[in-house]
Amino acid sequence: MRIVLNAVAKGRAQSALPETSTAYETGGATLVVAETEQRPTVLGLVASGRMKVDSGTVTIDGRADASAIRRRVALVDAPVVSEPESNVTVTGVVAEELMFAGHAPNPFAAARWLEGVGLESLATTAIGNVEPAARVRLLLELAALRKDVEGLVLVAPDRHGGEPLAWWRIAQEFAERGYAVLVIAGHASKTTIDALDETVEAAR
Repeated sequence: MRIVLNAVAKGRAQSALPETSTAYETGGATLVVAETEQRPTVLGLVASGRMKVDSGTVTIDGRADASAIRRRVALVDAPVVSEPESNVTVTGVVAEELMFAGHAPNPFAAARWLEGVGLESLATTAIGNVEPAARVRLLLELAALRKDVEGLVLVAPDRHGGEPLAWWRIAQEFAERGYAVLVIAGHASKTTIDALDETVEAAR
């Protein structure tokens, strides 16, 4: 699966989203920059087939099919749209996502699932207090439970603080597991990650 955003923009004078081009595909993790409070969410909605653009195109495997993108791509942790309420416990977040994924949505099932992914220590913690990298892993694992999901669009993980390289490595792990991963973050995070990539290339 390959999803291409070609010169997409939204809003009068591109106020909601300036012209942006990027692509993400099965087995790869892509980082794209969007700044300000609202634009990362707008770009996430566009990239996951949940918002029409005012200009530009969004295609999946060479064709325009927003419903296929919505079915196959999960929008993860987008502010206002898909982020969990900050005061809900991790167990509560997991139980709700298990329900969406067609599994038993009770505390016992949530506890078993958390143990299975090695995050059982977070069970009683409010999701708003979870360390950034652990939050990213938790929410990506939950999104991956949903039927037919092949792509993951993670919105603004850097807004929670922490080390960009930590959540970027997690995104890459999901790509290695066969997902198409798009991460939307700010310029500072991209600079940090690009510096790492340059260091890795130089060491080869």
